[in-house]
Amino acid sequence: MLAGIDYFIVIAYIVGMLLLGLYFKKFVNTSDDYFLAGRSLPFWAIGMSIVVSDIGAIDFVGISGQAYRYGISVGNFDWIGSVPAMLLAAFIFIPYFWRGGMYTIPEYLGRRYNPTVRTIASVTWILFFALDLGVLFWASAVLLNVLMGWAIWTSILATASVVGLYTYFGGITAVIMTDVVQMIIMFVGGFALIFLSLDAVGGWENLVAKVTNMGPEYRSHFDIIQPSDSSSPFPWTGILFGLTFVMSNAYMIGNQSIIQRTLTAKNEWHAKASMIFASALKMFIPILVLFPGLIAVALIPNLEDGDQALPAMIKEILPPGLIGLMFAAFFAALMSSVDSLLNSTATLFTKDIYEPYIKSNATDKHYLNVGRVTTLVLLVIGVATSPISAEYPGMYVAIQTFMSYFQGPLFAILLLGIFWKRTTQWGGLSALVIGIGSAIYMNVTKDQHFTIEDPFLYISWWSFVVGFIVNVTVSLFTKPHSEERLKGLVFSSKIMESSKK
Repeated sequence: MLAGIDYFIVIAYIVGMLLLGLYFKKFVNTSDDYFLAGRSLPFWAIGMSIVVSDIGAIDFVGISGQAYRYGISVGNFDWIGSVPAMLLAAFIFIPYFWRGGMYTIPEYLGRRYNPTVRTIASVTWILFFALDLGVLFWASAVLLNVLMGWAIWTSILATASVVGLYTYFGGITAVIMTDVVQMIIMFVGGFALIFLSLDAVGGWENLVAKVTNMGPEYRSHFDIIQPSDSSSPFPWTGILFGLTFVMSNAYMIGNQSIIQRTLTAKNEWHAKASMIFASALKMFIPILVLFPGLIAVALIPNLEDGDQALPAMIKEILPPGLIGLMFAAFFAALMSSVDSLLNSTATLFTKDIYEPYIKSNATDKHYLNVGRVTTLVLLVIGVATSPISAEYPGMYVAIQTFMSYFQGPLFAILLLGIFWKRTTQWGGLSALVIGIGSAIYMNVTKDQHFTIEDPFLYISWWSFVVGFIVNVTVSLFTKPHSEERLKGLVFSSKIMESSKK
């Protein structure tokens, strides 16, 4: 249970975030303010927001849990699986999206292919974000249940109420500026836990000795590269093909909640610089989220659920005061992920579904209100779907499995759409539908085709290959768009425009 000083820190943090978030309500007068902050934000704020929106409660609880089960190989998801893709996004993709004045990634796909592709991509992301919200709410329940003894549903409802309030009123400006404070708190609290945990275990060398002497199954815990026949979900083949080539690029280049932040930048330079700055900060994240679970193997063995490693470490290691700080750090990570999903999903629904199909040519105030109402509906959906993550061996595996259903095909059509002007609207549509269908088939029949329990990395790779091949094949037999239609949407046209200047 928390001491008095811990309760004070936690309550002060929550109240402070609410007041800070609500302060930005006065800057939201139009839908552009609500969804893109009037394109007025600096790179450093956006970069910090990108990091904490990507590294949230799932990573604190889920990656610590995976490190408890499998060791440091899960760190590849940030080192190999983020930084190269973030730099590629900064220099190649983000300039297209920012110059085009776009609100969403599906909006680009709609311009490049056709409105059906835009709609399918948008609906897919909306469904994923709704499930993702549920996993995040479940993560908050795990921590609050261990530390404070709160019932699961009490924890979920409390989290949804706090984050939903300032996101509803303040839009993405409130989301990004509260993320700046949340990242600072997250780093301070996280590294305090790591320092004290290493001290408790007797340093790095003692940690390695204790874990490797616990039995043969623990000797690979310090191998960042796992063999292809490993029983862990992170074999090197999956990391290379599924993560490095597909999932990381799809996430950092085609994820609405990430890219939407760069679209709030005051100019193109700030848009690119924000992702570069975020990639530098991202180098510290594996240390922050992985080590508590790894150290817990030595200090708190035989946990029934690896996802309990982080809350158990907080409870066992930190003194009064620091427990409150770490709780605030966790809540910061949680809130930053939830608020970004809420605002991004509201943007997707309003701009890609509601405005084109339900009510076009409405007033700007009307679309602003639709975005806010969508935020409330998403909160309800996230709360309702939160128990789903309990069906998976860890929250991190749950969210990566959800993403494996669609990220491969989406990245295939995004990649070909920008780099190959011959790809056609029918190639993109066929690739998206057949690729997602192949991913669904592989997930449903995974026990028949894969030797590991959760082959989401392999499924992402093969669904990408299917989408890529289908797109190329169909495009070669169908009519491409005109050069005029593709202007500003493909890489070759940008090179030609630059050479003429």
